[in-house]
Amino acid sequence: MVPSLFLAHGSPMLAIEYSPYTEFLAGLGQRLKPEAIAIFTAHWESEVLAITDTDGEYETIYDFYGFPPELYRVRYPAKGSREIAEMLAKRFGEKGIEVRKDAERGLDHGTWTLLSRLFPDADIPVVQLSVHPFKEPREQIAIGEALRGLGLQNILVIGSGVTVHNLRMVHWGQEEPEPWAVEFDDWLIENIQNNDLDSLCRYMELAPHARNAVPRPEHFVPLFNAMGSGSGTKADVIYRDYEFGTLSYLCLQFE
Repeated sequence: MVPSLFLAHGSPMLAIEYSPYTEFLAGLGQRLKPEAIAIFTAHWESEVLAITDTDGEYETIYDFYGFPPELYRVRYPAKGSREIAEMLAKRFGEKGIEVRKDAERGLDHGTWTLLSRLFPDADIPVVQLSVHPFKEPREQIAIGEALRGLGLQNILVIGSGVTVHNLRMVHWGQEEPEPWAVEFDDWLIENIQNNDLDSLCRYMELAPHARNAVPRPEHFVPLFNAMGSGSGTKADVIYRDYEFGTLSYLCLQFE
């Protein structure tokens, strides 16, 4: 059995730089050892929920610019699983959630930077899922709920995003987090652990500094997807740190 996870993918540099966070990810991967992975990524947006549908090896997508050349040489040659994709599509269909399969999509950096640290051998089948940033929070949770129980089959569900993600408000080189970013995450953690879905679904209205933390929701909604896929009985903070003052590396586990 494996839990559901929300993991911060932060800067693409985590694929080639070593840090306390990459050390944490390496240890987490060694503990989990899933048989397959289903990952919602903030860097694949679509109006209809899309899932990759291949048994072949994925292309590694470099959907960023201005980084060192060695980052563009990293490859994560994981394979997909049409069997798992079909099983996921069936689960969504049973919940009335429209799905389209994509046989061409590669792995974007919301997926491969994390997985290269968690499972560096790239030997676990991966199915990547898109997000629709502007669906209501309860719809996002319902998408995750369609995958509830996959952990019992040793299939790891990951929401890959960032809780505080405002690139206009980062402070390059700053080591101490900005108080407002911490306050936003504190509010999130309290309401997640209290299972206060009503407040969480009104986070833009109720959470302190929400508009600074979430100027656009594509990096935030994978949290709701991951939360929905858990059993709803327990939520734990498994890592927390900040980079450049405001970029959150908050990670949560849902059981």
